[in-house]
Parts: sequence; C-alpha cells; structure tokens
Amino acid sequence: MTDKKRVLILCTGNSARSQMAEGFLRQEAGDRFEVSSAGTKPSIVRPEAISVMNEIGIDISRHRSKSVDEFSGEQLDYVITVCNNAKESCPIFPATTLMMHWPFADPAAVQGSEEERRAAFRTVRDQIHGRIMVFLGEDKL
Repeated sequence: MTDKKRVLILCTGNSARSQMAEGFLRQEAGDRFEVSSAGTKPSIVRPEAISVMNEIGIDISRHRSKSVDEFSGEQLDYVITVCNNAKESCPIFPATTLMMHWPFADPAAVQGSEEERRAAFRTVRDQIHGRIMVFLGEDKL
C-alpha cells in the first residue's frame, strides 16, 4: 500500500495545461505524489506543449490525453482544475477529495505567428511551474 497522495489535474482537452502541470508535479515532487492528468473532452497532447517542456528538460512526449471517466470511482486526494470549463463540467468526487482551481489562459487559443504561439505556451508553462512550486510549499521563484 502506498502512502503517496494521489493528484488528478483536469482540463478540457488534456492537451496542454494539464499535461504540463502533470510533468512539472512529477519532476518537482519526486515520489511524494502519484500524478495523473485528464480531460473532460480529451483530445491529443499538443506538440507545442511537448516542445516547450522539452526546452526545460521535462519530457512529456509519452503522455496521452485521457478522459476523466478513467478515474471515476478512484480515491483521489486532490483534483486540480486548470481551466474554467473543466471546473464547470467537473464530475463530482468524494467529499474526502480536496478540489482546487488554478485557472490558466489557454495557450492554444492564441492567434499569430508560430513564435507568438510558442511564446504563449512558454508563458503558461512558467505560470504553471510557479503555481506547482507554491502548491509544494517550496516556492523557489
């Protein structure tokens, strides 16, 4: 039996924000948590998210977009929503699950050149990293 806290990070598509948050929490927390991410309407892991995480040495290229339904009935310590849409359509979890909401802008919604879009992913990536560090109680920023 593990004493690790179980964390599920939710977004709509499970394509960028929740995937980056999962990668950061795994990297920064070591073996303190069992971390997963999912979406209310799963799609694909966006190549831009994979790319900007690779820039800082975190490989999420093997992640897959999963449905929140895969986690129904599971005991979770934390459910963290990272977009407003996921918060509004989040399924009900047991009262013992601590619900948290960290709204981040959707970098995939940014219009413009490839570099402008990549810059948006970097900005959100860095915001997520900062929030993860606060969550872990060891804000090093």
